[in-house]
Amino acid sequence: MKILIKGGFMVDPANEICSRQDILIEDGKVSRILAAGVVGTAAAAAEGHVDVRSHEVGLEETERVSAAAGIDIRNDSVEMPKTKVSPAVDAAADMVIDAAGRVVCPGFVDIHMHEDPVGEDGRIVSDERTAIFPCMLRMGVTTAIGGNCGSNACDPAKYLDLVDRDGAPVNVGMLAGHNYYRAKAGCTDKYAPASAEQIRRIGLGVREALAGGCLGVSYGIRYAPGMDLEEMTASARECAAAAGEGLPREGSQKVSGVGSRCERSGESAAGGSRCEGVQKAAGESLRSEKTLEMTGTVEAKAKRQHRFLLAAHIRDDTAQVFASAQEFMELGRRLGVRLQISHIGSMAGFGQMEEFLAMVETERAGGMDVACDCYPYDAFCTEIGATTYDDGWMERYRCGYDAVEMCGGRYKGQRLTKETFGEMRRDDPDALTVAHVMKSRDIEMALTAPGVMLGSDGILDHGQGHPRAAGAFPRLIASYVRTGKMGLYDAVARMTAVPAERLGLENKGRLSVGADADIVIFDPERIADRATFSEPLLAPVGIDYVLIGGEIAAKDGRVVNGRLGRAVRA
Repeated sequence: MKILIKGGFMVDPANEICSRQDILIEDGKVSRILAAGVVGTAAAAAEGHVDVRSHEVGLEETERVSAAAGIDIRNDSVEMPKTKVSPAVDAAADMVIDAAGRVVCPGFVDIHMHEDPVGEDGRIVSDERTAIFPCMLRMGVTTAIGGNCGSNACDPAKYLDLVDRDGAPVNVGMLAGHNYYRAKAGCTDKYAPASAEQIRRIGLGVREALAGGCLGVSYGIRYAPGMDLEEMTASARECAAAAGEGLPREGSQKVSGVGSRCERSGESAAGGSRCEGVQKAAGESLRSEKTLEMTGTVEAKAKRQHRFLLAAHIRDDTAQVFASAQEFMELGRRLGVRLQISHIGSMAGFGQMEEFLAMVETERAGGMDVACDCYPYDAFCTEIGATTYDDGWMERYRCGYDAVEMCGGRYKGQRLTKETFGEMRRDDPDALTVAHVMKSRDIEMALTAPGVMLGSDGILDHGQGHPRAAGAFPRLIASYVRTGKMGLYDAVARMTAVPAERLGLENKGRLSVGADADIVIFDPERIADRATFSEPLLAPVGIDYVLIGGEIAAKDGRVVNGRLGRAVRA
């Protein structure tokens, strides 16, 4: 099938494009990028032999879109041809999408989210009333990376098999959750250190996950404080070895008894009715120096050998965030691995951000491959039974019980008291909460800093959770680009080219000829998040189309085809 997207303002930082272009899609791939206004026969267009002729319409529309996007086309030397696509080229396409007055960019890549669970039927939960992947799709995400913070919904390689078997609303990549494999190795006490045998089994499980296509390893150090650096090094070493770094592994035998079930990280290895179904399924401102520094010259980095990513919810936040980050970065010093510090807003967003960013940049200047992600909200979300709320949390965040809001359960939507906090932590420890404790200035500082990309950290529990799961990406444009805090080109880079490069995804996050035709088309004047803490699933407005693999997956905020997503493997 051939689709022509014509008349749109194309923003593709991976290829340094920010101009009016037409895009021809064929067989799920970007087939041609046509300077807006290609005139010629269909055969000539297919061969790339085309002429560009002027037309009286176009510049006024370009200026309107540019202004809404925060771009001064005169100052930034963006030349927009007054041209149109000829009827002959239109006729060559099976479908024509008129993108006049719209921004056309690569589909957004969410480097940090938490995947939907697997249901009793052995399928990934996809009900739009409760699931997160449809939320991702509606806000323009076409590739989502799960398995973060050390947690997996089930065996991550088998989860990828399920995505390929049944399809998904978005493309799905996975990290192997260290905490997940820690529990499967028998270390179910989050406060206890792992034994030597358990560490060996963790490494074997991670090795199998990487062989099954996982893009790296994640750690939830906060959630398993018994984890030490030696334990982390065991799984990190698997990434280095798999990437061909020449580092020895400990042991070479196949996994035996590890990774054969699908319990959530932190649960015991007993039971597993859901797993049985899975086992069966397994048969710059515009071109600014800031943006260029942030991307680290994407093209040059892409030439490197693929390297797996290590991502971490580090051990502690507030005043202890510096030591916690240094602990994680020690893996980079030891093994030369690529590091990602997760959701830094909820780690250093309490008055430490400026110093924290400077520390990370110092390490990067010294040769460490380290970056960060952040979401555009000043409240975090976690389970009420998590170690985050262990003794001393109110002193750490300088707040009271009423800073915590329940996302679900009997006190849904209510701020907690000492009594209700104790009750929920005792009786419903897996219930999600939102803590309104972060500083907006720190979040803004993080999202506009080099080396920081957007990651939603989206998580839902039966449709309840934080609005970031349904609103993070459009919120960056509405609250940062339209308000002048960030240029459109910069914002799109943080949502597309930068995370795709970080993950080693050569055909995602870009609209190069031959790349996957994962595309978002939106109105820069209207795009906005609508999800709230009381209604966290509300779809955004202003996103006209989301295409995955060259087919329409969502239109005007509605899911059209929720089975186009495929597994993304290393």
